[in-house]
Amino acid sequence: MTDDLDICAQEPIRIPGSIQPHGCLVVLDPGSGRLLQASANAAAFLGVGEGGWTAGQLAELADLAGATAEEGFRPVRFAGRPFQLAVQTTAQGWILEFEQAEQPGEGPHPRLRRFLDQIDPMAEIGDILQATVREVRALTGFNRVLAYRFDGDGHGTVVAEDGDGQLPSYLELRFPASDIPAQARELYRVNRIRIIPDAGYEPVPIEPAASPIDGLPLDLGGCGLRSVSPVHLEYMRNMGTWSSMSVSLVVDGRLWGLISCHHGLARRIAAPVRAACDFLGRVVSHQIGARERHATAARRIALKRVESGLLVRLARVPNLREGLVANPEPWMELAGAAGAAILFDGEVGTVGLTPPADAIRRLAGWLRADRTAPLFRTDHLSAALPEAAEYADAGSGVVAVSISGLHDDALFWFRPEVVRTVRWAGDRRKAEPGEDGRIHPRHSFEQWKEQLRGRALPWSEAEAESAREFRNAIVDFVLRRAEERAALTEELQRTNRELESFSYSVSHDLRAPFRHIVGYAELLRQKEAGLDEKSLHYITNIVEAALSAGRLVDDLLRFSHLGRASLAMIRIDMNKLVAEVRRAVEHEHPGRAIDWRVGELPAAWGDPSLIRQALLNLIGNAAKYSRGRDPAIIEISGAVEADGTSYRIADNGVGFDMAYVGKLFGVFQRLHRVEEFEGTGIGLALTKRIVDRHGGRIDAQGTLGRGAAFRFTLPKRGKEERVVRS
Repeated sequence: MTDDLDICAQEPIRIPGSIQPHGCLVVLDPGSGRLLQASANAAAFLGVGEGGWTAGQLAELADLAGATAEEGFRPVRFAGRPFQLAVQTTAQGWILEFEQAEQPGEGPHPRLRRFLDQIDPMAEIGDILQATVREVRALTGFNRVLAYRFDGDGHGTVVAEDGDGQLPSYLELRFPASDIPAQARELYRVNRIRIIPDAGYEPVPIEPAASPIDGLPLDLGGCGLRSVSPVHLEYMRNMGTWSSMSVSLVVDGRLWGLISCHHGLARRIAAPVRAACDFLGRVVSHQIGARERHATAARRIALKRVESGLLVRLARVPNLREGLVANPEPWMELAGAAGAAILFDGEVGTVGLTPPADAIRRLAGWLRADRTAPLFRTDHLSAALPEAAEYADAGSGVVAVSISGLHDDALFWFRPEVVRTVRWAGDRRKAEPGEDGRIHPRHSFEQWKEQLRGRALPWSEAEAESAREFRNAIVDFVLRRAEERAALTEELQRTNRELESFSYSVSHDLRAPFRHIVGYAELLRQKEAGLDEKSLHYITNIVEAALSAGRLVDDLLRFSHLGRASLAMIRIDMNKLVAEVRRAVEHEHPGRAIDWRVGELPAAWGDPSLIRQALLNLIGNAAKYSRGRDPAIIEISGAVEADGTSYRIADNGVGFDMAYVGKLFGVFQRLHRVEEFEGTGIGLALTKRIVDRHGGRIDAQGTLGRGAAFRFTLPKRGKEERVVRS
């Protein structure tokens, strides 16, 4: 059975030689525009006459291919008819995929904005995924939408679900890795959206079968129309699903999971809706990544504190082994273990729940003989070392680090066996050979329970890294004993860089989808003459929403870059800087009755461009949130204090509830609806980061309906710096 399943896993899914019939495929030579290959239905699908392709039609195809550089499908016209077109440039030529164009109507984009507003405050990944499957089902109309998360072994578990009751629920069921082999998972990682409108389709062959360029089958790995493995189609039909769509959740370059959609009947999803689902999947992927990175960073910081405290204690003891044994709690806490051990100078020291000393010595010898990396980690030790089954109750999971280049000396952290009952979607052990002699996918997806033994709770990346870094510290301790480690803060700095890079990664992936949204909307406005006023209003709202999202991306970029930018610190004439900012704010609010009450401001020491940005955010907010007051009153004052120079910006606007003051300076945190006051929700977070970079502090006071006041303080510096002239 295993051999047959391995054959299934090695099926050439990138070169099936055919496509699905809901579109057509054409391959052109980029240099000459010559027709190289085409699906058998291409001529009929594109309306080519019985006389075959004309030179003009091939030239038109080449023009379309050359002009279609953006990712995904976009609307085009060929031979006077509307289509959706996606183009790839490959070593085997231009690959053009055509689908039928959909009737124009209100797109999915207004829903996406509401969805983003909904998930922004969510802290738990499970809540985000549940909202996501609900939104995808509302967008697509599928009977059932699942969120499917992969584990380290490639198995997938359904962690969120939304359905209409037409198909059975698979919530919390597990699917074996063989259902989606490694090569298929790689395609899901690269191609983030996949549609199968009809599991009963007849494949459309590509003619000729071999590419005239290299004589090989055409590589369709990047094509949405790529024909599906017969085994997968049979798998779908066995599940009672006749159409499906998947949206990949890719986090930090790895396939984290899938949004998997199923329908009991054939169902086609329009390209714009698929693009919206793809966009949604990318947003959710970034949300997941951000929360995982935040949790990992927090765990790393906590473990770093434990490590620092333990190293201080170890610096006072003459013997490393005795020092560790005398501090069992922090030693085990370094990796979240139930027991820990050290083999040093031939002696074993243990704390907590561990295997016997002789077993630890054998384990150290096995690791030294079979492993070259300084760290070994597993939650299933008996799978690699069968004798470990004898002490599974104490050491089913182990993290081990070598602390010697010559001997078996090592540190160990152990976790006991955790017996778990896993609910599978069908008995994954059952293969069903057919009369044709090959293995067929299982027919039953009824819940099947399996008891897993010999496994511990898995180790997190933060715990493994904590063990690795403690190993480095111990090696340093052995070599230099009482020396202080100057690099204790390096990991914290790296953690900060990881968090700062989130904004940059979001902006990188989101810019193209926003351009797609604007492009589709503008093309719709240009190509569809005679639209009524309401339809034009909808299109205008789509464009404005996408442009607003683009501004949000730009703010995120500024927020990200600020963490890495160096500061040009000089003495600043704050009176002139505030006057400049005031003129900019007045220009943005023409005709407003604003009573400016600006006092004499002491000079500051800082980066003038960043301090200007902070003032622009605070004074701009004062003008924005006092809209409706006649007159609006904006007070700006400063004072020299014992520990720095402070500046206060106050207004008589709508104010805020002090119960929520803790949210003011967070990214995307808003205390007023965007319909009332425009903005991206990043301005105050950016302002706080600017003040923090200067070593200062910022706080706020507010009263609902009576205004708000923001006060920031910058540290004092010497008087020798030159004054900035504005």
